[in-house]
Amino acid sequence: MTPAQDVNDRPGAVRLSPAERLSYGFGDLGFSLPYNMVSGVLLFYYVNVIRLPAAAVGTIFLIARLMDAVIDMGVGIAVDRTRSRWGRTRPYFLLIALPYAAVYVALFSMPDWSQQAQLVYAFVTFKALGILMSLGAIPYTALLPMMTNDTGERLKLSGMRSLGTSLSVVLGTAVVAPLLAAFGGETNPDGYRKVAMIFAVISIVAILALFANCRERIDQRSNENAPLIPVIGEMLRNRAWLVAFFFCLTYFVRFGGMMAVTFNLAIDVLRAPWMIGWMLPGVAGTLLLSAFVGPPIFARTGIRNGCLASVLIAAALFLLLPLFESQPVPFLTIYFAACLSTSITITAAFTMIAQTVDYHEEHYGSRNEGLLSAGVSLATKVGMALGTSGIAFMLAASDYSPDAVSETARSAIRWTYYGGTAAMLVLQAVVVWFWPMDGRKSGVAPAGE
Repeated sequence: MTPAQDVNDRPGAVRLSPAERLSYGFGDLGFSLPYNMVSGVLLFYYVNVIRLPAAAVGTIFLIARLMDAVIDMGVGIAVDRTRSRWGRTRPYFLLIALPYAAVYVALFSMPDWSQQAQLVYAFVTFKALGILMSLGAIPYTALLPMMTNDTGERLKLSGMRSLGTSLSVVLGTAVVAPLLAAFGGETNPDGYRKVAMIFAVISIVAILALFANCRERIDQRSNENAPLIPVIGEMLRNRAWLVAFFFCLTYFVRFGGMMAVTFNLAIDVLRAPWMIGWMLPGVAGTLLLSAFVGPPIFARTGIRNGCLASVLIAAALFLLLPLFESQPVPFLTIYFAACLSTSITITAAFTMIAQTVDYHEEHYGSRNEGLLSAGVSLATKVGMALGTSGIAFMLAASDYSPDAVSETARSAIRWTYYGGTAAMLVLQAVVVWFWPMDGRKSGVAPAGE
């Protein structure tokens, strides 16, 4: 009998130790640190440092991520059918830790080849990183509902994951700039490789700690050989899953776009490169704060009402930002408030993903953690790709040139950042309105219940 079977036979809610919660949260640091550096600086690295065409880079990002539709579903199905002495998810962490770090370093080690060969190299390494990310992040997401059946514990795990996410953003974006300065500046291609090597070591340690310290306790085996088409059909009829999918998709389209264009906004529009050192840490700092304030807020309001208020407040604040472009202190104050309001919702998103499993079991009699997590992982990656590639296409359409930025390009950057962000936040509000789990036994009870 496996450890998962043994613990699953115990009655009542499963409580977790602080060490296990911490290891789970820092698992996100392991997977997200490379990915956040890629999301935050890869477009700049390709276009401004390597000097690849922006439109071609955007196409690479988009095609590579659309291919994940098949890959992610395959990984999710594999997780549901995996059986080992380490459980269904943990073998994948051991499998991908070293290859993931190696490909990440290779991504920022562009050879001195012809432009066509460099574009091929960019696509192959970017696609390889995405495949390895799927092999780690999908089992990681599927692990949360397997660790405990208690909503309070799930909110704590989600809070710890938000902590890991925030640290990955701090390191993967805000800390990159000073490290690049220490390694020869942001135009020195070798500096990017050295930063990636440092972060790769952190990633390996965090992923291996996740493997060593976290356990699967809530498990089911009844549906492992079910035909795939009906199982996918059930997923597509799972209302909670659909809401979680589109909520994450809209969140990461916005987040990916903001990360990709913040350098351009600060340098080309605000004409204050020093603000990069405040804006990117602001995103990370508010994510860190949200890891602590998010769980108690959603415990009182429920996920739907809490998210509605958060994203609509943030949309209004982003629309105020253009009025204060010439006033750095008010601009940054409003910006930090908007980022905090949006960051709170990531804690809710992690809990939503876990609760889609409960909804699925309630309606269809099986849990299918791997497949359901794969779908939401796909939303995350496609969202980031759409956001990042959208910025690349916007720069290409506005004839952006790093050496001579036109007013047309500045205007496109400005209104993409403010208006595009607000539009995605409103879409998030529309999506979360249909969340069905508040007030249920497995969900977060709304205020007053």
